[in-house]
Amino acid sequence: MSNNTIKRISINEFYKCSNIWDLKKCPFTDKFIEQIKSGNRMTFAYEKENAFIGEGSLVMHCDEEGYTITGKRVYLSRLIVKKECRNKGIGGAILDYLINKANEMGFSEISLGVDTDNEDALHLYRKYGFEIFETAEDEYGTYYRMLRKL
Repeated sequence: MSNNTIKRISINEFYKCSNIWDLKKCPFTDKFIEQIKSGNRMTFAYEKENAFIGEGSLVMHCDEEGYTITGKRVYLSRLIVKKECRNKGIGGAILDYLINKANEMGFSEISLGVDTDNEDALHLYRKYGFEIFETAEDEYGTYYRMLRKL
C-alpha cells in the first residue's frame, strides 16, 4: 500500500468519511456515531494522501438477530470505497484488514449484509470466502446475509 494506510478512526475523524459517502443523506449516520461513541463499532479508514477513500467497520453487537453472537460472531458493516477509487484493490485490502482484525479480537465468524443486486460486492465477498446463509428483505430491498468462518 506504500503511502496508503488503514487505521482505526476516532469519532472526531468520522466526519472525514463524507469524502467517501454522504453522511447527511444516510439514514444510519446517527446510529453509526452512537455505536462508535459506545465502543460497539470500530471504524477503519483507508487513507491516501491524508484523505479517506475507503471505510469499513466491525460491530460487536447488532440489533438484528443473527448478525452477531457475543464473543463468537462480529458484523462487518459499511464496507465502502469512494466511487472513483474502486476496482483498484482497496476494497479487498480493507476486507482483508477487517478479517484479520476480527480474528485478532478472538472472533471465529464474521457476517455481513449485501444487496442482492450488488454484483461487485458479492464477487469480492465470495472471493474472500463468504457464503450466503440467508436471503432477507427490508424497507430498502432484498439482501443477502453472508458468513465467513475465521
